[in-house]
Amino acid sequence: MHLSPHLPSLVVARLLARAALLALCAACAPAAFAWSNHTLGAWPALAGMPELHELAPVRVESLETFLAAEAANLEAVLDAEERWAREHVPVYPPRPDALRFTAAGAAGPGELQSRFIAAVRIAPDSRLGLFLQRLPGDPPDGRAGVPARNVTTLARDHAVESARYAALREGEAVSSLAVLATACDEPDYGLDIGLWEDNGTPQGRLYGFGKQPFGNPALDFGSQAPFHMGFYHEAAIIYAAAGFLKRTYPEYRIHLWKTLALHALRTGHDYWGWRFAGWALHYLQDLTQPYHARVLPGVGTARMLWINALHMAGWPRARDQAVTLVSNRHLALENFARTAMISGGREIRGAGPLVEALAGRTAVGGQTAYDDDSPRAVVSRHAADAADEVDRIIAASLPARYVDDPGFEFGVAEDGIDLYASLGRDDPAKRDAMMRMLAPLMAEFGTHTRAFVRALLADPGLSDAMSRRGARSPPGSS
Repeated sequence: MHLSPHLPSLVVARLLARAALLALCAACAPAAFAWSNHTLGAWPALAGMPELHELAPVRVESLETFLAAEAANLEAVLDAEERWAREHVPVYPPRPDALRFTAAGAAGPGELQSRFIAAVRIAPDSRLGLFLQRLPGDPPDGRAGVPARNVTTLARDHAVESARYAALREGEAVSSLAVLATACDEPDYGLDIGLWEDNGTPQGRLYGFGKQPFGNPALDFGSQAPFHMGFYHEAAIIYAAAGFLKRTYPEYRIHLWKTLALHALRTGHDYWGWRFAGWALHYLQDLTQPYHARVLPGVGTARMLWINALHMAGWPRARDQAVTLVSNRHLALENFARTAMISGGREIRGAGPLVEALAGRTAVGGQTAYDDDSPRAVVSRHAADAADEVDRIIAASLPARYVDDPGFEFGVAEDGIDLYASLGRDDPAKRDAMMRMLAPLMAEFGTHTRAFVRALLADPGLSDAMSRRGARSPPGSS
């Protein structure tokens, strides 16, 4: 960086601080595969809700079928949603007017779907097929399996590769709960990949999001991070020096999919109503992950400035090590949570401690209400407040090779690592410490998941519309 000798020393200091934080924060975002299988958490969080069990089965329909029926109405819905986003989402990148959804002149359902994908600004190659995710231990039900390549566009995804998927047929009846829980995982399957103008994709040049605010734009899996992370509660100096951290957009995605869910449910397209609702929930659930709510858990502002001062002076080792350690702890936490949830399979439907927390049957967590301010003001706030303690427990409990060795890259070596099993074998006391730390995080995941669904069902007019259509089962029929 070239600095004029005529600049006041305070200005020079601020510029150096900004450059230091920019260098650190731009490097610190790993792949944002949040809680690496949201469906495993969503099932126990939702399964005890009587509001969902009262719902009649929904009829499966393709996105093309939904759009063919609702295209004319969706013009106004998406116009209103764009106005909301421009008024309420800080630093929102407006949707280019050329991408406005219109039904007139479309050659057929395929073109309507392409227009819709562009209007909501998701990856054009998103799979969007008809499937359910099966839980560990579920017996075969006669449905054909779906390979991972038909679910995700990512070439390598440990969570997807270890899950099982079953094909759905258009017109068949399935439970709202199954659709909703499956959809909670779907935004990690490539919907938000390659959307920035420096990602080298056609959509990145068209969508108007600008350059990727942090992370490596050349890595496809990292390009989704700004949609799945919400850095709303950093120190003021962080924002002053690294304003790009304000460019995170889970609030935009949550409200967009919630709006589409409500429209679909009001108009009798319940399958897409619950699928869109699951997509909205994904981003809300992401914000319960402390490493998605804080830039560098366990690293204070003063230390960030110091290690980046070293970097600016030509000694990058401290910065590189800090970034690697935080990334490794982030991914190790998700590995432990996922392997704990799938251990034995039956625990998902049973009484394991994490399942109990997700279901709201523990002392932690509780009831809460949901509104459009909740993602920023409540959900991410709780996760940010917990971040430093979570980071400390991970460093103290998990094997040092995985979380305290900057020469090791967890994301590269994760194949075959089962932290829940290995810690249970080698140090049960530390496994128990991890479980005690995770329980409140899982309780937050479950609490806010249920609050969102209750708020959706409480929407004025939705209950009457569903009752008129017989979308609710008679008492006792579930």
